[in-house]
Order: sequence, then structure tokens, then C-alpha cells
Amino acid sequence: MQADTAARTALVLETNNLRGGADAAAKTAASLERVIGLLAGQSLPLRALAQVVVTHDGLSDACRAAVTRLAGRAVDFVRIDDATGYYDAKNAGFAATDAARCDYVAFADTDCVPAPDWLEQLLAPLAGADAPAVVVGRTSYAASVVGSALTTLDFMYFPSPLQAGATRNFYANNVVFRRDVFARYNYQSLNGVYRAHCQVLGLHLQQAGVALHYAAAAHTEHKLPDSRFEALKLRWMRGQDTHGLTPHLVRAYLPRSLQWLGRSGPLGPLCVLGSRLCFSLRALNHQHLPPLRGPRWLSGVALIAAFSAVDMLGALCRGLGLRTSPGGEDAAAAQALSYHRR
Repeated sequence: MQADTAARTALVLETNNLRGGADAAAKTAASLERVIGLLAGQSLPLRALAQVVVTHDGLSDACRAAVTRLAGRAVDFVRIDDATGYYDAKNAGFAATDAARCDYVAFADTDCVPAPDWLEQLLAPLAGADAPAVVVGRTSYAASVVGSALTTLDFMYFPSPLQAGATRNFYANNVVFRRDVFARYNYQSLNGVYRAHCQVLGLHLQQAGVALHYAAAAHTEHKLPDSRFEALKLRWMRGQDTHGLTPHLVRAYLPRSLQWLGRSGPLGPLCVLGSRLCFSLRALNHQHLPPLRGPRWLSGVALIAAFSAVDMLGALCRGLGLRTSPGGEDAAAAQALSYHRR
């Protein structure tokens, strides 16, 4: 049954997160080839899928040939403009999938390291008689003190009221959609927002009654940015994202009497981040990562607090209308950090 599901599934990979850093072209090629090699060696290999799509803004002929060779199958390369954002690239990849062959479309990122059985575990729930419309895998950072702390901030999963075993939210680097569901909802434009689009889409799906099945065993490890400066920049942009995300959260979860928080400048975003800090502290050692004990646990708590402080500062500046992203209101979505660490 799972082989039949794989034969009706397309995998979309984008290279946006590999754009940044010095000597980006060579590093992008090396990083992409490394991830394709890992995917080709999965317990459910790439050749079992109906289609593999890679979006890019200028891979060389040599790189495309190497990727095809490593994949062990045909790969459809979709050229996009170098200003195309992360979520627009995913929409473009979806548009390139073959509707006649692909009932499901999975999305992964080339700055993530999938577990050896990631694809098998992600597609497993689709083989049943009552297959869900969306399956969400588990994303984390590396199993270190820093990685554990950041995972509680960036990759949290909240139980859904729609059904048992479902989550309210997902991340665009580890998810598979039934084709008609993604075609109907997809990623919408959010001006001035860096990476909150998938959270907004999760809210829309919940409001539409579409349950997101959570498959914790479908694990992928997200790389951290290559430099400490870019890691700090990521935290700042995550904080600024909260300003754009807050109105959606307020509409979804708060009563009418509190809707003003969505238009409260920095107050609403700071309330959201304060609540997230509480959830993150409770989530430490409860996210399928090796537990931190003693001094390592204390370090994890301190890091959660420190990273949250940077997020809050970013949200505060954005809420006060301070321009902190070069290029204006829409610049954040087009910014590229570098994720080439081995």
C-alpha cells in the first residue's frame, strides 16, 4: 500500500535557503547534492516517487547532472527568479507537479537533514483507508543544548481540537498535502513577513476543519545558519515575524473583546512571545530529543530566555514602526541566510 502511495506522490525541494553566504553558487551545489544523496538512500528512495521537483535560481548544468545522477531518477528543475521568496518557490514547485500522476505533494527543504526513514514515515499515514488530507512531520535542530533550546522556540507542535493525533500547526520543510487541499489553500502573500506563512496557513486549515495528522517519527533536522551573526539575524527576523502573525492568532483564538490586541503595536506581539516563552520552558525535554540534565538543563533554560529576549526586541522595534530591515517593508521575505554546515 505504501509503495502505491509513493507512486502517486511528488516531492518538491527548494534551494532558497542555500542562496546565502560567500561563494554561494559552489556551496549551493555541494549542499544540494549532499541532501539529494541522503534522500536517494532513504528506506523509501526517491525513485519510488511519481515525481521530484527542484526549484532554483540558476543551478549549473554540471550541478543538475550530478543531482540527477545521485537521485537515480529523472528530476524536474524549475527555474525561478532570484528575487522569488521561500514560499513562492514552494508554490512554483507545486505548480510544476503533474496533476495526472500526483495525488499527494510532499515538501522538504535542502537545508534539512532527513532521518533515514523520513519519507517512509511521512507517507505511512496516507496508506490507510481513512487517509488524512495533510501529514505533518517533526522538525528539530541538532540534539545539543543550543539545538534543544532553539527547537522549543522555532519548532513547537500544539495539539489540535479537530481530532486526536493532530496538530494545529506545521512547518513547510516537512509536510505532505493531498493535492486538492494545497491547490485550494496554498501559501498566501504576507507583506513584510519572513517565515510565518506556514503558521497562517495552519490557522486557515484549522478554521476550514482540515486536520493536520502529526507523524512524529517523520523526523528531519534543520541546520543552523553558518555564522553567529546570521543566527542572531534569524532570531531578530523571527521576532519581527510575530508582529505580522499576531493579528491572525488574535482572530483565531481570542474573544471579540480582545481583538484590539491585533492592532496594539508592540503590545500584542510581546504578549504572544511572552506566552511562547512559557510554553518553550515547559517543552524543554519533551520534544523527542535527548533530555538535558543538571547544568545542561540550566544552560538550556538560560538560552531559551536569551533567544526570546532577542525575539522580543525585534518584535518591539517592528511594533514601534522602526525600520530594521534594509530595503523596506517587504525585504524580510527575500533575505537569504546561509545554511551550508555539514
